[in-house]
Amino acid sequence: MKRSALLLSRLLLLSAALAGTSQARPLALGGVFISPRAETRPLTGGAEGLPMWILPRLGVTVQSGGGLTLSYGGRSLNFLAGRWAAQGFESLPATLPVPETYNGVQHLPLSLLSLLGVRILADTPDVLDFAPLTATVTSPGVVPGASAGPELPPTVPPTSQPPVSLPPVSLPPVSLPPSMPPLVPPPAATGFTPTAALTSVRSSRTLDRNIEVQRVVLEFSAQAAYTVQRDQSGLSFVLPGVSSTPQTQGLESGDDLGVSLGALGSTVRLDTRGGVSEVFTLQSPFRIVVDTTTNIDEGVPPPIEAGALPDGVTLRRLGGLSLLTFDDRYIPRVVTAPLGRASGVADLVRATGGVAGVNGGYFDPASGLPVDLVALGGLMVSPSLERRATLGLDAAGRAKLGYPRPRYVLSAPGLGGSGLSLTVNSVSAKPNPLWVTAFVGDGRTAVGGDALSTLILQGGLGNSSGAVARALTGRFVPAAGEFAVTFDPARYPHLSLPSGSPLNYTLNWQAPGWEGTQEALAAGPLLVSAGQLVLDPLREGFDTSGSIWRATRQVAFVTIDGRSGVAFLDNGTPDQFARALLSAGVNSAMRLDSGSSATVYVAGGYLNAGGYLNTVWSRNVPNALVFVPKLTAQGTASANKAGR
Repeated sequence: MKRSALLLSRLLLLSAALAGTSQARPLALGGVFISPRAETRPLTGGAEGLPMWILPRLGVTVQSGGGLTLSYGGRSLNFLAGRWAAQGFESLPATLPVPETYNGVQHLPLSLLSLLGVRILADTPDVLDFAPLTATVTSPGVVPGASAGPELPPTVPPTSQPPVSLPPVSLPPVSLPPSMPPLVPPPAATGFTPTAALTSVRSSRTLDRNIEVQRVVLEFSAQAAYTVQRDQSGLSFVLPGVSSTPQTQGLESGDDLGVSLGALGSTVRLDTRGGVSEVFTLQSPFRIVVDTTTNIDEGVPPPIEAGALPDGVTLRRLGGLSLLTFDDRYIPRVVTAPLGRASGVADLVRATGGVAGVNGGYFDPASGLPVDLVALGGLMVSPSLERRATLGLDAAGRAKLGYPRPRYVLSAPGLGGSGLSLTVNSVSAKPNPLWVTAFVGDGRTAVGGDALSTLILQGGLGNSSGAVARALTGRFVPAAGEFAVTFDPARYPHLSLPSGSPLNYTLNWQAPGWEGTQEALAAGPLLVSAGQLVLDPLREGFDTSGSIWRATRQVAFVTIDGRSGVAFLDNGTPDQFARALLSAGVNSAMRLDSGSSATVYVAGGYLNAGGYLNTVWSRNVPNALVFVPKLTAQGTASANKAGR
């Protein structure tokens, strides 16, 4: 008695610490909290309910075939077609409560357990403690003297009264979650000496957007040996020396589960109809757990699995705003598809060994070409409009936001007769006889034209020993990475240089602090700078009366607390997006192409297929901002060059 009182005293103190402000009460069995933790939940009309899966631990037999049947000793309650029927009772209330679903789990009103005679040791505001089961059962499924799992209560002799039929209740019939009764082996001989009994089977189902995760738990009276056999439609557990009660049931997910008893032991069959199943075990009591993950709708992007983010990646949700940030193990890189083509953001992330990515700048959907600045390896592969916010990255991935006006500058001793430099007018494969144009070759796109000259330069960007590698006329295709300058020799005769002539090219960003910038991506508008709201659509040439300013999905590059990252807003205007970012404590932010392009992808997660913040599939894009581990950053630069 003293030991029981001490246990209960400790139990009450611990439950008070765990309960907090919740109305739910933790459940205990003989002064020991039930594991895994279980609690009561509030039901309709102030009633209190217990999760259905816990009933076998209290000695209550639960059967779901032909309605719901609860049995305890010689008493039973059956709920079918909106009506309760009772067996073994002398009298009952005119109306009985019905099971209810709470957070997707069926709960039984506590008053029904009292009617069945389940004994309660302590019923306080802080804990609900049930009496432990003390009877032992010896059957062909349990070895005498061995642990038999949950034991049955003393048998109450059935009364001679006929079944009591109660009036129909007002609520419709409820369907039980997948749950099986305590599995006590049948009296028929099995042909083997059991070493353990399968005492219960229970399941649960969670749905994260279109990803279904089903958990099936097989609980045993003792440690059990098993083997798993997998096939296209599911998996089977062969349990030698394990006794069980044969049974089949349909799970909430639509999968089927069956238990069969053979000459040497039991077999549990789980038909999953697809999905990927992971099997592991737990102790005290021994359990085999099967987690099956299934994408039930390929028409919807799978979500990011928040609990399986790569190390150093953090996801914070503030209502419809999501902030995905990266510590100093990662750096952002501009990654492009081949010129004139578009790719999925996930494909660009995978191609460069990244862990996450977001779509980049604005582009023309018809041609797939960017409409503003894109720079890779210190070279402009798309020209700048010179008025919109731009993200710049140096070789170490350090970010800056601003309004550069980058131009190529050609220089050589004696150029133009006086050694003066010459600014390139445009970056394009399409020549203009009035201008000097530059283009970084991709191995597919032709440059030049009739009566025009093109120089292929060698030596690299900013190299003081640059020179003309080749001088050509007419149309031709430069190799990937070759820097080509096209001009009209009649208008620019001082550029008509033979092969081997010295000629250097540099990129002048025309913005303070942008020296050393290797990659750049223009989009805009700039939303936040130095922790202040700086949105100015007129400065950047955005038409706030047009569709670009409508409420839609919004994405941005952000910095917050020294970390770079991505922000995603489910729906809103750029103004609303900027205010939400400011409220979230963002230090700086630049909007990227949004709406139907908005995509935020993180590798890994459910089924190792990656996940998305966007809830609808977005269109393919010509470029993206990809977060890569520092160790693979150099490889990213190489992949960009190959892509061009």
